[in-house]
Amino acid sequence: MRNFTVPALLGIFILAGCSGLVSGNTVVERAGDDLLKLRAGPGLNYNVILGLPDGTQLNRRNCVTELGQRWCQVSLAAAPQVTGYVSADYLSSER
Repeated sequence: MRNFTVPALLGIFILAGCSGLVSGNTVVERAGDDLLKLRAGPGLNYNVILGLPDGTQLNRRNCVTELGQRWCQVSLAAAPQVTGYVSADYLSSER
């Protein structure tokens, strides 16, 4: 049984790493007096879920480019069940 368990667990970790579930931690920056809008999808035409002030800690997931703008799917570090998309222009480098 041990011979099967180790490779199976290793395979699961490799798949999880490749799936883009969580690619890093990031923080909202440069939103200024405005709040960074967490949107339901990757673009300005999607509904706003909530506003995020500078310093909000996020878990960055997949990023995509839509109409020349890079959008990242994120979840709130303090409430991972809250997910949406934000403009990558307002995120810190991966930490």
